[in-house]
Amino acid sequence: MNHSPRTRTVAGCTLLVIALGAGGTACSSGGNPLTDKPYDATDQISFNGLSEDGKKADPDKPLEVTADDDDRITDVTATDATGRSVTGELSTDGTRWHSTSPLAANAHYTVRVSTEDEDGAPGRKVLSFDTSKPTTKKQLGVTFGPKSGTYGVGQPITAELDKPVKDKAQRAIVERALQVDSVPAVQGAWHWVDDKELHYRPKEYWPAHATVQVRSNLDGVKIGDRLRGAPSKPLKLTIGDSVVAVTDAASHSMTVYKNGEDINEIPVTTGKPGFETRNGVKVVLGKEYFVRMRSATVGIAEGSSDSYDLPVYYATRLTWSGEYVHAAPWSVGSQGYANVSHGCTGMSTGNAEWFFNNVHEGDVVKVVNSDGDTMEPFGNGFGDWNLSWKNWRTGSALVAGTPDAPTAAERARLRPESV
Repeated sequence: MNHSPRTRTVAGCTLLVIALGAGGTACSSGGNPLTDKPYDATDQISFNGLSEDGKKADPDKPLEVTADDDDRITDVTATDATGRSVTGELSTDGTRWHSTSPLAANAHYTVRVSTEDEDGAPGRKVLSFDTSKPTTKKQLGVTFGPKSGTYGVGQPITAELDKPVKDKAQRAIVERALQVDSVPAVQGAWHWVDDKELHYRPKEYWPAHATVQVRSNLDGVKIGDRLRGAPSKPLKLTIGDSVVAVTDAASHSMTVYKNGEDINEIPVTTGKPGFETRNGVKVVLGKEYFVRMRSATVGIAEGSSDSYDLPVYYATRLTWSGEYVHAAPWSVGSQGYANVSHGCTGMSTGNAEWFFNNVHEGDVVKVVNSDGDTMEPFGNGFGDWNLSWKNWRTGSALVAGTPDAPTAAERARLRPESV
């Protein structure tokens, strides 16, 4: 039996409407739906109430696309001139797409809509529009940290806001616009430390030799009724070798690992009773060749049995309150045998010099088996890694309460996750 191919003389017509506008119809005809060029839906699309005289769109109104008759939307992209994408959601039947992230003020957008008719023939429309200037001059600025450079695998990213943001919905807008990309890619999340500070860290330490780029896409975006985002300077970090030092307060020893390999074991002394060294993960904050350490600065009265005033060399800082890894030639006899310090990790001058020369800002120092408290997550350096990944995610305005590790398809939905 011979089968002749079914020809389609008139393809289904698609009506596309964006936001407040309305339009007509367009049709495609003839050929195989799988090989047809997309039909042009130019006359069927309008958006955000734009008039023919070129009036600019209101950035406070959402972007909406709908399909008429038997057609359905298969894809929508909306990006501005800087490459920022607008996130959106597509209805299950494919008849409606709407934006879920705000448009920026004073921006130029390009929208690409792909459709499919009942016979599978593709339709497509590309159009552009400008949004109007903001009506408020109040802006939210973001400063990223640390400074550009090379850091260890434990270095968190910080975002300092110049105004407090308390409302959860506004926090979600801000957080969504703070973009962190790494090569290789890793799973990570922001955590609100307080109303003006966020930290970002991966689920695990950064991969050695990764490249991390951070940017804010808040410029012109509405955050609140009288607040929009301001331009912000991007940040680029390079991650160095993986250097992790593990101090066992019970065995009075430190083992240093580089890229997973044990490269040194050092006898140490940690905090004595009443001055126990904090347990947990700390991140190297900096290095100081010479520090004058005085007990009065940590609340120990001068003249008491625990007071001290010492010149200290090869000091690697772990907390802002004064915990260091440093040379302690006065306690060499106790190193490897007893804990006699006031909370710092002491070692011989030679070992301290080696440690000083082999660790860098952002490297990890982890203390185990101490009778001390656990390093606090925030406020005294970077204790971020002492929160479990589950608890870290609870500090996000976007992923708190959602399942961990969404699939790539779930994260992208129809469009790449934006801003």
